[in-house]
Amino acid sequence: MISRLNPVCRTTVVTALFLFAACTRNDASRLSEFAAPETCITCHEKEYAEWRNSHHDLAMQEATDQTVLGDFSDVTFTHQGVPFRFFKRDGRFFCNTKGPDGQFADFEITYTFGVEPLQQYLVPFPGGRLQCLPVAWDTRQKRWFHLYPDQTFRADDPLRWTGSYQTWNNMCAKCHSTNLRKNYNLEQDAYHTEWDVLDVSCQACHGPGKTHVEWARKHEAGEASGYENLGLVVRLKGQPAREVAACAPCHARRAEISDESWHGRPLLNHFLPSLLQEGLYYPDGQILDEVYVWGSFLQSKMYRSGVTCSDCHNPHSLKPVKAGNALCLQCHQQRPNERFPDLVLKNYDSREHHFHQPGTEAAQCVSCHMPARVYMVVDPRRDHSFRVPRPDLSVKLGTPNACNACHNDRSPEWAARWVEKWYGPKVATPPHYGEVLAAGRSGQPEAEPRLNALARDPQQPNIVRATAADLLRNYGTREATETLVSLATDPDGLIRAAAVNGLERLPYARRLQIVAPLLRDPVRAVRISAARVLASVPARQFSPDQRRDLEAAVEEFKRVQYVNGDQPGSHLNLGVLYEQLGQADRAEAAYRKALALDPYFIPARFNLANLYNRMGQNAEAESVLREGIERTPDDGELFYSLALVLAEEQRLAEAADALGHAAALLPDRARVRYNLGLVLQRLGRRPQAEEQLLKAHELAPEDADVLYALAVFYAQD
Repeated sequence: MISRLNPVCRTTVVTALFLFAACTRNDASRLSEFAAPETCITCHEKEYAEWRNSHHDLAMQEATDQTVLGDFSDVTFTHQGVPFRFFKRDGRFFCNTKGPDGQFADFEITYTFGVEPLQQYLVPFPGGRLQCLPVAWDTRQKRWFHLYPDQTFRADDPLRWTGSYQTWNNMCAKCHSTNLRKNYNLEQDAYHTEWDVLDVSCQACHGPGKTHVEWARKHEAGEASGYENLGLVVRLKGQPAREVAACAPCHARRAEISDESWHGRPLLNHFLPSLLQEGLYYPDGQILDEVYVWGSFLQSKMYRSGVTCSDCHNPHSLKPVKAGNALCLQCHQQRPNERFPDLVLKNYDSREHHFHQPGTEAAQCVSCHMPARVYMVVDPRRDHSFRVPRPDLSVKLGTPNACNACHNDRSPEWAARWVEKWYGPKVATPPHYGEVLAAGRSGQPEAEPRLNALARDPQQPNIVRATAADLLRNYGTREATETLVSLATDPDGLIRAAAVNGLERLPYARRLQIVAPLLRDPVRAVRISAARVLASVPARQFSPDQRRDLEAAVEEFKRVQYVNGDQPGSHLNLGVLYEQLGQADRAEAAYRKALALDPYFIPARFNLANLYNRMGQNAEAESVLREGIERTPDDGELFYSLALVLAEEQRLAEAADALGHAAALLPDRARVRYNLGLVLQRLGRRPQAEEQLLKAHELAPEDADVLYALAVFYAQD
């Protein structure tokens, strides 16, 4: 399900102009390295039979009597007073509901999307768009349901079913079809989307098959020589890291940073995966938002031991290779395993291990080690970090745990006591990186040395270390900076990219010394991070070679943004770049474009208002902020920014009113209370000023500005 979380990383460039826009399969005359899909069946009958009718095979289909599972017998589903009537006419499928103009109309459904436990339906719109209906079919309970049951959207909200965040071309298409090219035209705001195969076929994972087919034909004739890896672009057998990377493009929360084929190439040259960010993951790394599998699996001991997706899933049928606990007992057993010699040998499928009645749901390995979270209303998905239940972390951090998922009538404290009783405190409550990340998220000063240690610890998962590095950006201390400098040369590209992003505060000379070499890094994600960090360094500081490297990397950064030029986050990124380059007019245009694509996109609104403020155009800044408040009146940051602009204009009464709203919406922000206290003091409202300054001191007792303000306040009494 689409959300606004992590908007800045939805990066994306226009490559060609199209006079007409439509969604089509690839023209047969188009030269392609992708073989005709039916060619694979000749030699791979078993794999084809397993793949047939799998979720990959049925990922997207033309809407026919055979493929449509929903009830279109002239039935009506109503959501918050808006009816959706599903019916057939002349053998075609339709839904009558409100369109983009708020008027009721008949919308034809041309494609199905997904198959189980829900099926969605796609409607063609102008500009080559396919829009996802917000009502889907529950294939288990045989009912219609709304994907956003508790939400309503204004007509201009991109999250509405007619909006850009529900457009198949940019949100869903790449992972449901084979060799899909989005082909978005920024000037025309239109798509000419193409694909080689409508569903997820063999070459979606194995890469273009034309050369492999050539090899097979020559091999049969005894002439196959000079071919590497049997002519396969991606050969997965015996290569655990490559196999996981092959699944990651579609089974990870990530942004695209290239519109080229990614098969057989480094993941970070084409995608920028999300870290364990607030709003996406719980602080201990458990899944929160819809993040799919990769980011969880990278946290697991299984991944670091070389376990791959196909150890548990048939890669063609996608089904588990064994049922129930037998799946885990392939490795976790009493007999030694040559592949994993360090595994503790014991009877895991026993009451002595899991302390539950054998044969029950509670005794299933996945119940404790892969708890599920429900997405899209009806779709439970299991966490693939394979973690040990930690109710003690639930007590400390408010995170979920598998014990209380079943025993929901009991407290986390109760569950923690039982786990400690069963396994002892050493096993039940070891140190966990979740405690460090939670403290870092809240900006606690004492978290900084622990984040430094976590980021430097090679025994921790790389995605955890990269997340710690990302959080260190907020501290700016000498120790934090030195940690980031050391990580800028880490062997892992994800860590390097996160570390480089935090080096903006380095003095120009040292920034050039550390970051300029990374403009030639083999990983695109690192190069574009280096370009952004160096963009604000004055041109005279660069050597001629460094200047050429920067110009090349800046152009690459721009191309990356235009890969997803239909997303507001890309234009936000461009705006930031143009500001750093001192190009205020281009920055303004980029922020305006981001808001045109999504008027609710708050980061672009903040940046545009701040740009106007720095340019001395506070009237424009005020207008931008007030427009944001009108759309999202519960956002305290907007009120806070507006108050600062008003205070700068000496409109203190209005500033106090805006700060009052901000304080109510951001009750734990000491700085809001501090500024409100100062404004109230200047207005002569001393009792209220004292109350706010004392509250600020309570929230941030070590803040020197607050202490000074209180001292001045009482000195003037």
